[in-house]
Amino acid sequence: GSAFDSTRMRVLQRAGAHALTRHVIDDEAFSAHKQTIRPTPTSFLRKKSGTGGLSATQARNQVQQSHAMRTSKRTRRVPEAFRRRPNPPNTEFRRFYERGDLPVMVDHSGVKRKIHWKVDISKLDYHHYLPIFFDGLRELEEPYAFLAEQGVEDMLIHGRNRILPVIPQLIIPIKTALNTRDKVIIVKVLKILQKLVKADVTSDSGGLIGQALVPYYRQILPILNLFRMTNENLGDRIDYSQQKRENLGDLIQQSLELFEIYGGEDAFINIKYLVPTYESVVLN
Repeated sequence: GSAFDSTRMRVLQRAGAHALTRHVIDDEAFSAHKQTIRPTPTSFLRKKSGTGGLSATQARNQVQQSHAMRTSKRTRRVPEAFRRRPNPPNTEFRRFYERGDLPVMVDHSGVKRKIHWKVDISKLDYHHYLPIFFDGLRELEEPYAFLAEQGVEDMLIHGRNRILPVIPQLIIPIKTALNTRDKVIIVKVLKILQKLVKADVTSDSGGLIGQALVPYYRQILPILNLFRMTNENLGDRIDYSQQKRENLGDLIQQSLELFEIYGGEDAFINIKYLVPTYESVVLN
């Protein structure tokens, strides 16, 4: 690039990078010996903290209060595997857009904003532009997030047979977006993956994109296996994320089913290897 290019990224942090834990490691987990702690005077019951001499109701209230005081001081720590990872603003999409190299802009002329293409989509070089737009799927800041997602959807609609040769170049942007472990980004990527699998499906053929993704399941499916059971136990309440297609567990299940349906005969065994709890919707 030019030495005068002011859009060069200075961020040195890698998206989805793994950070070493800073918590104290429990040595007992790696040895057969268990360390015992000598009781101190504070370990025993204190005055007026027991339930002796109290009625059943008073004793129950006393136990509930003491339990609430003990649990209120504890903060539930999210397991390291489910925590969001770094997502620095260093995407290729942002760099190209700020430099004016992308033929897109936001159209605010209507009630809802739309994406305006400065050139005919059918004349775009998919080998160059489609990986750049896929890299922008991990953007959360506007207008980059809207333009990247809408741009990918438009290119998938008009791409047809031009998408298949570009599949190997899309894997790294997809993997990087999933490795951020941000649920908003994962939901966005899953919706795009569902459209990608069906992009070249016609009434005459089942398409080849789904089969082309099978060798790359090892890069895509581990994160889906991690968040597959992410569902809220709401009882009889309404989960509005299902209506908006934002429920992560349901989206992952739908995506795996589409991978199996359009992935050919080798799809199920590869999905089962990486997601052991998945059950076939084709064989059963």
